Amino acid sequence: MFKIPKLKHTGSGNFFLIAGPCIVENENMPLEIAEKIISITDKLKIPFIFKASYKKANRSRLDSFTGIGDIKGLEVIREVGDKMNIPVLTDVHSTHEAELAAEYVDILQIPAFLCRQTELLVAAAKTGKPVNIKKGQFLSPDTMKFAINKVRESGNDKIFVTERGTTFGYQDLVVDYRGIPVIQKFGVPVILDCTHSLQQPNQTAGITGGKPEMIETIAKAGVAIGVDGIFIETHPDPASAFSDGANMLRIDLLENLLIKLAGIRQAIL
Repeated sequence: MFKIPKLKHTGSGNFFLIAGPCIVENENMPLEIAEKIISITDKLKIPFIFKASYKKANRSRLDSFTGIGDIKGLEVIREVGDKMNIPVLTDVHSTHEAELAAEYVDILQIPAFLCRQTELLVAAAKTGKPVNIKKGQFLSPDTMKFAINKVRESGNDKIFVTERGTTFGYQDLVVDYRGIPVIQKFGVPVILDCTHSLQQPNQTAGITGGKPEMIETIAKAGVAIGVDGIFIETHPDPASAFSDGANMLRIDLLENLLIKLAGIRQAIL
């Protein structure tokens, strides 16, 4: 895999972890979460990238929480990276956002619903930052080569792809694990998003549901077949989270899960 500055434990043979809250809810919460995750990943020698959204552009309802302000949110994420000396990631939704966020974070993420947006992919590529493209819920693994090529042909070969489930009916998602080796053949690390893959979208209340009790099952299967990275959104109290609480992992459950996953990883090496 390409080199990411500040990413520790890269020689451990472990999968890498992208984890953090869905969104920056206040100034203190992201740093507190990052500190807890680092205490675990350092112990287990798991490379760790902190993730948080500084804004949420894709909400079902107009009254849904979207952030504490773009610049303030980005400043909070940058502070986590600077204070903890770890790489940080956030998602972007427009060409302007790609240019703006690149000044604050180490890695840019393209949301699944926007993974075919050529201008956005090109803008993210041209920042020179690594780009994590989330596979659209509506795309086959094979067709992700076109999104990958848009970034590559724009002069950036630092690309991840994240599998986050495929639409299954109106209100569910399913993970097709066959897609992971298919996308790996395109020469990019593949990440399994174990929390968003368990979303139950399009609920009549306008708030996405989820099945967090299945996070361990999804993650174990992904590590067993050789996924390069694991993506987990986590929060001290998912029931009170401002976004995606229904499918996040409670942070006090994270260490036990990562111990199990690291064991599976060692078994397949």
